Amino acid sequence: MDVAAEHRVEAGTGYRLITVEKLNPTIGAYVSGVDLTQPFGEDVADELRRALAENLAIFLRDQPIDFAAHRRLAAVFGEAHVAPSTKPWRVPGFDEITRMHADENSTYVAGEDWHSDMSADPEPPMGSLLYLHTIPPLGGDTVFASMYAAWDALSDRMKAQLEGLSAVHDAVKAFGGLVPKDQELPCTSHPVVRIHPVTGRKALYVNRGYTTRIEGISERESEALLSFLFDHVQSPMFQCRFTWSPHAIAIWDNRCGQHMAIWDYFPQVRSGYRIQVKGEKPV
Repeated sequence: MDVAAEHRVEAGTGYRLITVEKLNPTIGAYVSGVDLTQPFGEDVADELRRALAENLAIFLRDQPIDFAAHRRLAAVFGEAHVAPSTKPWRVPGFDEITRMHADENSTYVAGEDWHSDMSADPEPPMGSLLYLHTIPPLGGDTVFASMYAAWDALSDRMKAQLEGLSAVHDAVKAFGGLVPKDQELPCTSHPVVRIHPVTGRKALYVNRGYTTRIEGISERESEALLSFLFDHVQSPMFQCRFTWSPHAIAIWDNRCGQHMAIWDYFPQVRSGYRIQVKGEKPV
């Protein structure tokens, strides 16, 4: 069953200045027809925002941007979000830009579990923009999943059980072994089901990377319910998979999607930079 059929938007409908080609019916689209290395007008910015809202994740190739262009692109979607957890990897002089690098000396890579970026922050980032200038010969894909589709696929009884519940998101789960021991990390409670502030649609908002427990129920019930939800959101029915190329950019909406970086390329190099965009407290 196609759980997203009623919300489907045809590829390229109504765009004048950019080209939008859907990657699959549920999530993801390729965007072309714009040079992000150069300043562009508000009319192009409007279409980029629309493409993201309609597709949850958008991908652009052959965009060798510098830090200034990366910052300019992020500003299309809002003010930069500087997460406390990113402090060890920030670019000097550009606090909002985080270096994302893996090579033969790496013992981990960011985002190996399904997650929504920085969901433990009190106001998690609405979006993320990842630029990779160097990729491995093979591997290193990123998989994205629609939490709209994950919510829509649940039974009415399960939806009724989840609505009104809140869950704890703890950055120690994701970063506890990676940052200095004296660095304070956020821990916040958010609704299990959130309303997207732009589309008004409901989306599941628990993830394996950060969520530790559901409040108001027993520990055993919390573990069982989270285990089910963590497995549920990984269904291929909700996913798209992006294969990187040098100087490609991925932009995604953390409020209604999750993603996972596949580390199947060790000891090869995968390197680039990410900016996150401020969001709002989930409701």
